[in-house]
Amino acid sequence: MSSITTHVLDTARGGPAAGVPVLLELLLEQRARSEEWVERGRGTTDADGRIKDLVTGPLVPGVYRLTFDTAVYFRSLKLEGFYPYVAIVFEVRDPAQHHHVPLLLSPFGYSTYRGS
Repeated sequence: MSSITTHVLDTARGGPAAGVPVLLELLLEQRARSEEWVERGRGTTDADGRIKDLVTGPLVPGVYRLTFDTAVYFRSLKLEGFYPYVAIVFEVRDPAQHHHVPLLLSPFGYSTYRGS
């Protein structure tokens, strides 16, 4: 299992959100008006709404961003969602710990938390 995992639940349908493309990036540098991100992994949620093998290479301390392509998911259901993507930015202080970042999703809202 990867040291960063995610799980997408469709709260409007009451079940997992399968087929959501997800991109994981690490912030390399932040300047006054620009940021430089580097890809650290990508995947698509499985039938249970999970991605277990997201990180490529060793995890390092830093600021990470998970971007969920929710437009692809909503189109697959023939729904219009308000959020075409959801970006969650979080900090990894201890790379030895597991970081689980779930997304609770509906067409007109979302929430997230640090999972276990």
